[in-house]
Amino acid sequence: MTDAPAPDALSTPVAWADAQGKVLGANAAFARWLGISPRRLLGRPLAALEMDGDAMARFMDNTDRDLLRLHRVAIGFPGETPRFAEGWLSRTDTGGWLLEAHPLDDFPALDPAQALPSALAAALRGLAHELRNPLAGLKGAAQLLSRRARQRNDNDDERELIGLIQAEAERLNNLLDRLLSPASQRPHAPLNIHAVLERVLRLAENESHGQVRLQRDYDPSLPELHGDADRLTQAVWNLVGNAMQAGASLITLRTRVEHGLRIHDQLHARALRLEIIDDGRGVPEELAEHLFLPLVSGRAEGSGLGLALAQQVAREHRGSLAFRSRPGHTVFTLLLPQSRDAGQEPHHAH
Repeated sequence: MTDAPAPDALSTPVAWADAQGKVLGANAAFARWLGISPRRLLGRPLAALEMDGDAMARFMDNTDRDLLRLHRVAIGFPGETPRFAEGWLSRTDTGGWLLEAHPLDDFPALDPAQALPSALAAALRGLAHELRNPLAGLKGAAQLLSRRARQRNDNDDERELIGLIQAEAERLNNLLDRLLSPASQRPHAPLNIHAVLERVLRLAENESHGQVRLQRDYDPSLPELHGDADRLTQAVWNLVGNAMQAGASLITLRTRVEHGLRIHDQLHARALRLEIIDDGRGVPEELAEHLFLPLVSGRAEGSGLGLALAQQVAREHRGSLAFRSRPGHTVFTLLLPQSRDAGQEPHHAH
């Protein structure tokens, strides 16, 4: 790596500085992103571009490490509107500094393990386990009442009420199963992502009774992916189901190949971009930052586990899940590495 790595050939915003942290230059993408002339940046401290915090300055004073991950960092120029990005600050071979910014127009899928205090996450798991015993007793009692009602030929109203108890107990049991669902234990195997999507589309067609138009926009050149087809089917079905519940009349599944894509802290030569696009009501603004956390739902009858599970499946495949949304246009983006070494074994979420 050098101080000026053919920067204007890059669409990613990049700026570079000398060993003292003074800006030597920025590519055109960086200047366009900030909305200023590249010449205004020259000679300024690179760390001063961080508008909210001093992570860059502290890192540049620390000689022990060569790479800093910047999460939702605010980058800007005094007097100008700051821009938000996922970023990486790295030391170059010549002792200078390189800032790489990936502008955020999506809300990243927060890792529930980080976003929820560990004590609260443990309490939720404990509560789910505690509910198992009384729920099992409730199911057993309902089955006994049902048998007795059949033997006595009790009236339909009573049998209907017993059936309601059984159905609700089963629903609660399924909810707990999903809350406690472990990561996939099966070894990842080659799969055709379009076969997964076709399974989801069949489910959607049956569920919508023809009321929702389902559109395919597939890249036929996609190679096989290594993963768990059942877990991916469940994740995509959760996303499509959410779109249907948000009043979508058109849902599009789009696949594309991405080259040289960074997912989390790992650079992948090739990755799959899967987009689920819908024209529904969109994500309520008050839920946007917390949408991927368990038990967060925009619907009174929703469990709030569908998106948390989809995000977990993305992590199992070393991928990511993010979204952007406005009324009439919501896009959930699932990025999955396609390199063979990124999918041989499940990546377990703890």
